[in-house]
Amino acid sequence: MAEVRLPGGRVNEVVRVGDTVRRPLRSRSGFVHELLRLLHERGWRGAPRFLGVDERGRETLSHIPGHVPWQERRPPGVTSRRALVRVAELVREFHDLTAGTALTGAAEVVCHNDLSPKNTVYQVQDDGMLPVAFIDWDLAAPGSRIHDVAHVCWQYLDLGPSVTDLAGAGRSLRLLCDAYGLTGRDGLVETILWWQDRCRHGIEAGAAAGDPVMRRLAHAGVPRSLEAAHAWVSDHRRELERRL
Repeated sequence: MAEVRLPGGRVNEVVRVGDTVRRPLRSRSGFVHELLRLLHERGWRGAPRFLGVDERGRETLSHIPGHVPWQERRPPGVTSRRALVRVAELVREFHDLTAGTALTGAAEVVCHNDLSPKNTVYQVQDDGMLPVAFIDWDLAAPGSRIHDVAHVCWQYLDLGPSVTDLAGAGRSLRLLCDAYGLTGRDGLVETILWWQDRCRHGIEAGAAAGDPVMRRLAHAGVPRSLEAAHAWVSDHRRELERRL
């Protein structure tokens, strides 16, 4: 079958072949495949199915039809109240399914660690465009619930200088936490700042070491954007925490 390159991938070249998706194997692919098997066996449909490795050594996943908003300009439905609630519900679902399993070990849950609209499949339903699945599980690893929730708050609300309604951002922050059912929120904004700082330093270190992907991200100005987002959250930290 013909291979069609899928847009949006900054790190991996991803292609669609019929109703499957093919991606390069990575160092943690074995763990990810076990995770996807677990989620499928437990009846959760919010992630692709792992179908094996093809003749070119690429992992083969089921294709989930829908819209992935990989561009900077997002459809209005992506940030609707209903869509944000459903994102949080999906995260809670797979967290609960992994809690207490061998994959989690001593940690609370298995975290996706890269949740964003660009890694979310949306489908148009009767009540609007809603998220139905998460893709790109390459960074999944045991962790704390608050890590994924904080990443969701940062990415889906685009917390940074582009925010024009601080009070609205604070309300959406609480909406996501309430929909997930997050307890112990005192460290949420601090964890958002941790993510922003970690991502910036990771790109800079990778670029300095010669990693071609990290060099492309650095050349595109991503570290500067992350630094600006970190400064914005730091400046408005007290207001955001008050809204929680």
